[in-house]
Amino acid sequence: YQRRVHGKDKEKEKEKEKDQLAAASAECEVRDRMNAAVRAAQQFHYHCPRATIQPLLDQALRGQFPDPQAEHEIAGWIRTSRNQSQRAFIELNDGSGPCSLQVVVEEQSLSDPSTFGPFVQECKTGAAVRVRGVITQSPAKGQLIEMKPTSVQMVGTVADGFPIHKAAMPLEALRQHLHLRVRTNVMGSVMRIRNACAAGIHQFFQQRQFVYVHTPIITSNDCEGAGECFTVTSLHGTNITDDSKDFFARHAMLTVSGQLNVETYCAALPNVYTFGPTFRAENSNTTRHLAEFWMVEPEIWFAGLPELMALTEDFLKSVIAYVLEHCQAELVFLDAYHQRDEGSEQPSESRKACGSLIDRLIGFVSAPFGRCTYTEAIELLQQAEAKGEVKFEETPVWGIDMGSVHERYLCEQVFKKPIFVTHYPSAIKAFYMKQSEDGTVVEGMDVLAPNIGEIVGGSAREDNLERLQRMMAQKGIPPSGLEWYLDLRRYGTAPHAGFGLGFERMLLLLTGMSNIRDVIPFPRYPGFAQF
Repeated sequence: YQRRVHGKDKEKEKEKEKDQLAAASAECEVRDRMNAAVRAAQQFHYHCPRATIQPLLDQALRGQFPDPQAEHEIAGWIRTSRNQSQRAFIELNDGSGPCSLQVVVEEQSLSDPSTFGPFVQECKTGAAVRVRGVITQSPAKGQLIEMKPTSVQMVGTVADGFPIHKAAMPLEALRQHLHLRVRTNVMGSVMRIRNACAAGIHQFFQQRQFVYVHTPIITSNDCEGAGECFTVTSLHGTNITDDSKDFFARHAMLTVSGQLNVETYCAALPNVYTFGPTFRAENSNTTRHLAEFWMVEPEIWFAGLPELMALTEDFLKSVIAYVLEHCQAELVFLDAYHQRDEGSEQPSESRKACGSLIDRLIGFVSAPFGRCTYTEAIELLQQAEAKGEVKFEETPVWGIDMGSVHERYLCEQVFKKPIFVTHYPSAIKAFYMKQSEDGTVVEGMDVLAPNIGEIVGGSAREDNLERLQRMMAQKGIPPSGLEWYLDLRRYGTAPHAGFGLGFERMLLLLTGMSNIRDVIPFPRYPGFAQF
């Protein structure tokens, strides 16, 4: 009997093994079909983009010139133009970079010479044109290549009163024309860097198997507990004050952070990040604050403060390096722009003290960050005051929330490079940060950057349920709306950590701009929400 039972068990095991092999084989076949479909899709190229100016200029800079017999089609907007009797010189920019291509339009070179007169008559700054012809090395100084078109087309004329001038305009004046300011070299460069920075952020996380999580914009929790939130309601204009009668049947707000939401996914996926818009109803009109801004917020599980700091430094250096690689023309232009102090709202002495834009970025990625605790930072500031090297309006004493003047002094004058400041007093930090054994400080860190101040803030998260509940009670945060967050500590908790990067703060660093309203397409701030 035992031999029969044992024999049947072995037969079942063989059948099970056979089924598993069959299932694995079937899955491999499905994957092979998907891979074949991917290869097939890569063979299709329906969209054939025309040539763009900046790559042609970059290649010429390296001694690689276009075939002088090949024709190219370029479309863009006129920056400047000057006309002679049978010849016109046009500086054409297509938005691919800050540099323009000189187009020398000669009447006798056009396949239809009759188009010369009407075309030249409408050649004004801002006009949209399409030209086709050969690109050759330029005999003139200041440019490596130029186009001699055989056909020209005026695509879009410019009416009188176009507010963007040929000469450089103050940034404050450009803010009056948000919908047109990107047509200038400075704002075009900033927005291309913004694009590259976003691409570099995604590349960094995707290459490290982080999962991109879309956290909600409408929420019922105030992550920081600051209470400076925009309310979302459908009861505007009514006398109803009962939140249960509102659209969401509770008090709803625009999110100030996606951190709490993204933590829920970090408890199940390898590592995660969110990158999206956030909002604060802080009545601040400074050059460092916006009511609508973007945040990058990764979370790593089974990790603490040391691992978080390593991730943060790798992240910042990787993203800056990405921009250094992909936006060289923009950085060269902005570096020269700032050295000329065109449109600057920052004193030139302060800007020069931090070095040129490119030098700052190269320095950022070339050396390890400095490190000190909050307590050590306060002591360094006190020593500087005692020696008469500086006098702060707010005296640096243990327990204060350091201002930007303190932060910048530390990284610009003391360490002379980006630094981590760690272990802040728990009284000035958020409820979710992991506390020390005695509860006086938290396992938190900020990254301070020259010319900016704080650029990143993060911490190990409190994974002990009782301590988290106690901290919420101390800070007056009711648990009723955050029971779901406490559940993360009840069900399979583990040490985890994360940081938040203000995307526009990062762009201030990357572009050298001094006003945060100039690094976002349509800024939102107190008293302003146009477009």
